[in-house]
Amino acid sequence: MSISTDLIKELRLSTGAGVLACRKALEQSEGDLEKAAALLREQGLTKASKRADRETHDGVLDLYSHGDGRVGVMVEVNCETDFVARTPEFREFAHEMALQIAATAPNWVDMDDVPKEIAEEESKKAREEALAQSKPEHVIDRIVEGRMRKFYEESCLLKQIYIRDDSKTVADLLNDTIAKTGENITIRRFVRWEVGEIAE
Repeated sequence: MSISTDLIKELRLSTGAGVLACRKALEQSEGDLEKAAALLREQGLTKASKRADRETHDGVLDLYSHGDGRVGVMVEVNCETDFVARTPEFREFAHEMALQIAATAPNWVDMDDVPKEIAEEESKKAREEALAQSKPEHVIDRIVEGRMRKFYEESCLLKQIYIRDDSKTVADLLNDTIAKTGENITIRRFVRWEVGEIAE
């Protein structure tokens, strides 16, 4: 099947993948843009998982102020080399993370960062609420699991829905950026301040 340059260009714009990767994905999916994009995402996930154990000592701090200085965010995003740290793709990703944090106020980067006692308390609370509603015993575990999933999706940055595209999570965006840059990328830490909030 002949793949037009316009189709390749469209796929490149939506995924950020290289010309050859786009052509190959379109050939494999017989010109179907959605299938080709899904194929590229899968390949990106594979690449990302292969790079996951590489150390990330370089990167940037992105600072963002929102609402006439009512909300401020600082996020540290790391990569493997100074070369990638200076690329527009990497810088854009770091800035998108600052915007995401400003908009959604997560508490932690990922599930592993949630203190064990807080996770246990949330689970206990969900179980007690289900029991108080006289839910059948065999349903309670599923209810607790669902509540915990929602808790992580709201409070962990990587589990959140990406504010610019609700078909993606922040983790999907991270994996897309790893695939584009060819390096492992990690979100190391962040802080979010809001005027008037009580310091802990």
